[in-house]
Amino acid sequence: MQSTTIPSDNSPSFDQSENTTTLPFTLQDLKAAIPAECFQPNVGKSLFYFFRDVVIVSSLYAVAHYLDSWYFWPIFWLMQGTMFWALFVVGHDCGHQSFSKHKWLNDLVGHLTHTFILVPYHGWRISHRTHHKNTGNIDNDESWYPVTESQYKEMPLGQKIGRYYVFLLAYPVYLFKRSPNKEGSHFLPSSPLFKPSEKWDVITSTVLWTCMVASLGFLTYQWGWMWLLKYYAAPYIVFVIWLDLVTFLHHTEADIPWYRGEDWTFLKGAISSIDRNYGLVNHIHHDIGTHVAHHIFLNIPHYNLLKATEAIKPVMGEYYRKSEEPIWKSLWRSCVSCHFVPDTGGKVYYTSNNQVVNK
Repeated sequence: MQSTTIPSDNSPSFDQSENTTTLPFTLQDLKAAIPAECFQPNVGKSLFYFFRDVVIVSSLYAVAHYLDSWYFWPIFWLMQGTMFWALFVVGHDCGHQSFSKHKWLNDLVGHLTHTFILVPYHGWRISHRTHHKNTGNIDNDESWYPVTESQYKEMPLGQKIGRYYVFLLAYPVYLFKRSPNKEGSHFLPSSPLFKPSEKWDVITSTVLWTCMVASLGFLTYQWGWMWLLKYYAAPYIVFVIWLDLVTFLHHTEADIPWYRGEDWTFLKGAISSIDRNYGLVNHIHHDIGTHVAHHIFLNIPHYNLLKATEAIKPVMGEYYRKSEEPIWKSLWRSCVSCHFVPDTGGKVYYTSNNQVVNK
């Protein structure tokens, strides 16, 4: 098996040799198919999307405050929570250093977008980097990786409820406790998530997150719990649902393979994802549904992912996956059919408890 070099978060180009025993294309083949300009961030475009989202968020707050009507509040919660999610995606680009070529600008905008929605920018950025370096690897992936059948059977009832029934609210818990079978907080530099050299990055984000929580506490003290619910808590819950929904659907599908040991390579893991169509929301949340191309080349800015996806589809052929079915239908099907993977095997697929019982 050839050695594999994982691309860094901020590298616009990299060299990687892949085990091609099961793939008819290489990373270099895919890169050659994509127009070179797709890999270049445009500061003007990136800032436009950032300020566009900020203006929309501010405008929604102004309208909600002006109307102050219970006929409008539920609409506001849905719209504002979706815009919180859009802000997260902008910060997501910053975390990959694809927002611009300037690390200071990436980190500044990343903190502005993520701190406002209670995400510790550096803590999340680093754990998300681990996810990208190990996508599709049952043992080392960080986000929405499957549990084995034996782990599923031994899982406490409370954990099963959290993972399989109320998982659309899981993100805040993940920030403090990570996923099943892993430990470590995104707020503590002592967490196994982080290297000693990342200590001050983690502390910086944790301090800013704490300041945001304190600000919300002060405003709640001034204006009451109903203010917190109407102006922040309800939109925040919608944002969390969006984040968990999209992440879950990108990596949870019955025909998406997962790998162990030497059967895993970066490229095979990266294409073990699926693009989704979110309809009218696609542009609002910056085409995050184009997830396959993003996992292969994480340094492509979000506004170039559609073009990159069209370029790699002919090269990938049947290995490229996209679902056009309604999101609610995909969510339900994955929920009932993707519970765990077999305990053994180098390349495995999700199965469900119902399938095992009916055998």
